[in-house]
Amino acid sequence: MKKAQGLNEKDFLLLLQKILPKTTKDPRLADVIYEEVVREVKLRNNITSLEKFCKEGALPDLEPATITEFQNQLASNFGEENVQVVPDEKTQAVTVEVSLPDYEVKSVVRVAGPEDLEEEPTAPFVPFPVVLPEDPEMVWMLARRENFAAEEASRALSSIENEFWETKAGQKLLKELGERSFAEFISSVSASALADSSMKRLHKEPATLTTLHILPEAPSQKEA
Repeated sequence: MKKAQGLNEKDFLLLLQKILPKTTKDPRLADVIYEEVVREVKLRNNITSLEKFCKEGALPDLEPATITEFQNQLASNFGEENVQVVPDEKTQAVTVEVSLPDYEVKSVVRVAGPEDLEEEPTAPFVPFPVVLPEDPEMVWMLARRENFAAEEASRALSSIENEFWETKAGQKLLKELGERSFAEFISSVSASALADSSMKRLHKEPATLTTLHILPEAPSQKEA
C-alpha cells in the first residue's frame, strides 16, 4: 500500500477544487470560496517571503530607484495603501511596514555590505605547454585557467605577443634583436599581461622533450 504524503500548496488547491463542487450545489459560491482561499494562500506566502527577506536579505543600496522598485514590489503584493518604506541613511537600512486586517509586518531591511559580495570561485591553473612549429622539441611551460580552453589560450597568447612588440619595451628589444623572438617575448612579457588572459608563466626558459626509456623488468629469483 502506498504511504500517504503531506500536501504541498499545489496539491492542496487541486484537492480543494475537487471537493468544493461536492460540498455546495452553487458553482458560483464554490468559485468564490476557491478564489478566496487562493488569495489567502498567496498572501501568506508573500508575508513569509517578506519576513525571510527582512531577516536574511539586503538591498544593494539606498538609491531612489532601488527604494522605488522595492516599494513597488511590495505594493503589488500587499496593496500600495498598506505599505510604507522609509530609508535611513544613518543606519544604512530601510524600515518596512505592511498593515493588513489580519497581518502586520514591521521590520528592517539592511543595505548590503562588503561581506555580502561573494567572489566566484577561481578556476585552478592547469599545464599549458607551448611549442613553436619550427622547433617542436623546445617546450615553454606555461599554465592556463582550467576553464580557459587551450585553443583560446593559444589565440590569446599570439595576441599578447603582437601587443608586446608594440610597447616601448618590445620596440627596444626589437632594435636589439633585429627580429621578433618568441623566447625573448615569453621571458620579457609582464606577468600581469598573461594574468589578464587567465595564463601564467611557470618558467622563463624552455625545456627539451625527454624520451622516457622504460628499463626492462629485473628477473625474479626463480627465473634467475
